[in-house]
Amino acid sequence: MLTNEPITTAIILAVSGFLLIVSVLFSSRATERVNVPVALIFLAIGVLAGSEGIGGIPFADYGVGYRLGTVALVLILFDGGLNTPLTAVRRVAAPAAVLATVGVIGTAVMLALGAFWLGMPRDASILLGAVVSSTDAAAVFAVLRSGGVHLSDKVKATLEIESGSNDPMAVILTMSVTSVLLEPGAASYTMIGLQVISQIAIGLAAGLGIGYGARYTLAHARLHASGMYAVLLIGMAFLAFAVPTLLYGSGFLAVYVGAIVLGNGEIPYRTGLLRVHDAIAWLSQVTMFLLMGLLVFPSRLIEIAPIGLAVSVFLAFVARPVVVWLCLIPFRYTNREKLFVSWVGLRGAVPIILATYPVLAGAPAAEQMFDLVFFVVVVSSILPGATVTWAARKLGLETYEPPPPRAVLAIESVEPLQGELLSFYIDEALAVAGETLSALPFPEGASVTMIVRGKQLLAPRGSTVLTPGDHVYVFTNPESRGFVRLVFGQPESE
Repeated sequence: MLTNEPITTAIILAVSGFLLIVSVLFSSRATERVNVPVALIFLAIGVLAGSEGIGGIPFADYGVGYRLGTVALVLILFDGGLNTPLTAVRRVAAPAAVLATVGVIGTAVMLALGAFWLGMPRDASILLGAVVSSTDAAAVFAVLRSGGVHLSDKVKATLEIESGSNDPMAVILTMSVTSVLLEPGAASYTMIGLQVISQIAIGLAAGLGIGYGARYTLAHARLHASGMYAVLLIGMAFLAFAVPTLLYGSGFLAVYVGAIVLGNGEIPYRTGLLRVHDAIAWLSQVTMFLLMGLLVFPSRLIEIAPIGLAVSVFLAFVARPVVVWLCLIPFRYTNREKLFVSWVGLRGAVPIILATYPVLAGAPAAEQMFDLVFFVVVVSSILPGATVTWAARKLGLETYEPPPPRAVLAIESVEPLQGELLSFYIDEALAVAGETLSALPFPEGASVTMIVRGKQLLAPRGSTVLTPGDHVYVFTNPESRGFVRLVFGQPESE
C-alpha cells in the first residue's frame, strides 16, 4: 500500500540524512581532538541510534545488513585498488599473499585455541576464529589514508594489500565451519583446501580479465557526459564481484585485483573520477558501519564483555603478532616493521558482516556470536586502531611527507595526451630553492604553469623566485620528463 507515501520515504531519508551529517561532523571533530578511528565513531553512532539507544530505531534485519554491507565493501575495495600503484604490489606481493592465506589460517587456529583455553565451547571457538581471522580493508584504508600517519611505501603497501586480499580465506573458513556446525561431516579438510585454491584462482582470473576488459572499454568508449564514466566504473565494480561469485570464486579478491589493473592504466578524467570514487568509498564506510551499529543490542554486550575483552587482548597481543612474525620470516622485514604490521591487524565491518552469515544460516547461538564479534571489533579499533600513529613514531617508521597544496591543478581529458602536468614540493634542500625561473635551464618541452604559495596562486614569471614551501606545477612532454625530475626531484603524486 502507498497510502503512507511520501511520508514514510521522507522519514527514512530524514533519519538517514541526519545520521550521515552527525557521523561526518562528529567524526571530524573527534579525530582532531582524540586519535580514535573513524570506523569506531560510526559504529558508536549506529549503536546510539539503534533500538536500545537514544534514537530507538528498530532494526534487526541481518539479511539487509549482509547485503548492504557487501555492496559497501565492494565499493571500498574498488576505491582502494584504484589508488594502489602496481610498483607497490610487485614489491610486497609475496609477503602480502602469505599473510592473506597462511596468516589468516594461522590466526583462525590460534584464536580458536585461545578462545577454547579461555573457556568458550569448542564449536563456538572455532567459529569465532574463522569469522575474525582476516583484517578489514575498510578499517585499514581509513586509518592509513586519513589518520595523519605517513609510513614507508613497503609497510603501507603490505598492510593495504593484505587487508584487500585476505577476505576470501575468511569467507571460506566461515562458511565451511558454519556448514560443519549445521551438518557434521558436510566438509572435509581436503574439500576446504580445494575451495580455498579454487576461490582464489577464480577470483584472481576474473579480476585480471575484468580489469583489462575495463581498461579496453574505457579506452574506446565515447560517453556524452563526463559523469557517466563514474557510473560505468561502478557497474564494472559490481560486475567484478558478481561474476566470480556466481562461479564460486572470490568476488572480493576480483574487485580489488580488477581495480588495481584498471587504476594503473589510462583512465579518462582520471583526477575527477578518483575524487568521485573516494567520496563513494567514504559514503559506503559511513553507511556500512552505521548499519552494523544498528544491528547491535548493547544490553547483550554486557553479558559477553569479560570473554570478549579476554579474546580481544589475546588476538592483539598473542595470535596476530605470532602469526605475522612467522609469516614474515622468509622476507626482508626488520623487527620493527614486523612488530608494526602485527600491531595494525585491524578488524572492522568484514568480521561483522561474516558474523551475520551464521545467523542467516540458523547456526546455534549465532546471535551471541554476532555480539561477541562486534565486541572484538570495537576493542580492536580502540587498542591497535587508536595507537597506529603513536606506534609508527615510536618504531621510527614514519616518513616525511610534504604538506598538501591548498590548491590543486589538474588536466582532465577523455583521451591520453602527449604531455603531463606534474606537481613538485620545493624543499629547502633542493638546488632550485631560492632561484629565479629565468635561471633554470628549462628544455623546450617544459614550463612552469602555476605556483601555489600558502593561500596565494602565483602566475610564473622569469623573475619569480622559488621559495621553500612552494608547490610548483610543471607541464612537460615525455621527452623532457626525465630532465624535469632531475631538476625538481620526485613528483608529489608518486
